Amino acid sequence: MATATLELQGLNFNLSEEHLAVQEAARDFAQNELLPGIVERDNEARFPAEQVKRMGELGFLGMMVSPEYGGGGMDTVSYVLAMEEISKVDASSSVIMSVNNSLVCWGLETYGSEAQKQKYLTKLATGEMIGAFCLSEPEAGSDATSQQTTAEDKGDYYLLNGTKNWITNGNSSGVALVIAQTDREKKHRGINCLIVEKGSPGFTVGKKEDKMGIRASDTHSLLFTDVQVPKENRIGDDGFGFKFAMSTLNGGRIGIAAQALGIAAGAYELSLNYAQERKAFGKQIFDHQAIQFKLAEMATKIEAARLLVYKAARLKDEHKDYVQAAAMAKLYASEVAMWATTEAVQIHGGYGYVKEFHVERMMRDAKITQIYEGTSEIQKLVIARELVH
Repeated sequence: MATATLELQGLNFNLSEEHLAVQEAARDFAQNELLPGIVERDNEARFPAEQVKRMGELGFLGMMVSPEYGGGGMDTVSYVLAMEEISKVDASSSVIMSVNNSLVCWGLETYGSEAQKQKYLTKLATGEMIGAFCLSEPEAGSDATSQQTTAEDKGDYYLLNGTKNWITNGNSSGVALVIAQTDREKKHRGINCLIVEKGSPGFTVGKKEDKMGIRASDTHSLLFTDVQVPKENRIGDDGFGFKFAMSTLNGGRIGIAAQALGIAAGAYELSLNYAQERKAFGKQIFDHQAIQFKLAEMATKIEAARLLVYKAARLKDEHKDYVQAAAMAKLYASEVAMWATTEAVQIHGGYGYVKEFHVERMMRDAKITQIYEGTSEIQKLVIARELVH
């Protein structure tokens, strides 16, 4: 039964009863299990181990994975609905969820071998372990073709050497998908993606980053020194790694767009409530036109971002080209997140600058959505290329 309908360029978008049930479950989890202790986790940069375990138990870590491999078998729309609700409260937990769903599980299910799915995906989908996606390097951020990490072909295994940085779930993951150069002469066509198990000899976790935002998620450098990776742990044919990374990131952008949307919406909801509670000059500050205009603009931009995110998700579910839609959603939603959270701090005044009112954390969390999984500048490049594609 359709409960809400949205027409977008011929897309008949329906939020079903199942969609609304997922949304409600994510909202309840965020409010009841993520909100308590969130300020302390942010202050201490403490990984939310207990909460992540619960996410696995509730099915939030393998939402789109087929039930055959222990996942929820849900569509992308369900995933972004859950991401939005969880991100309204705790962006650190939602990025852990996003990486595991969008980058690791989706990539493995779409391109991995049956043996790889049985060995790794079944554990990742249920939260028995979580995964990391390793593309960025000290000299290869937006320029993903400049991989310095090498995977030397040794016959029945690869010898992996190099450093990856800014890796979400870097210390807490049980397995890492590592992008590495095998044949430099072939440039991006000589890149492979290898599944590397934590604990492999020569695989070490480097320093934890002391971040401005999403502080409770663990971001580390990962170091590989003569790590022997079996050939059967290569995803796809030889040289498929770069295409794998780019394809996976296209879907990952939808998850980060949903995260940005959630951060913006969470800050807006707190601001709307605060404006109806706080009084100044003898009346609620909501009754002052300056505050009304801020909230009206926030609500409008957030709704526009939501439509872009839902459109990208729907296109992906319908197996249509979603590259441009995903880039547009991430670009706009992340810009709205940064702007809306700054306005939320302003609406809260002095209270907005202290941690117990949450919006200052949201402002710090919002900034990264303009940077990771492709900066805003990279999104504009993607969009521009698609205009003449």
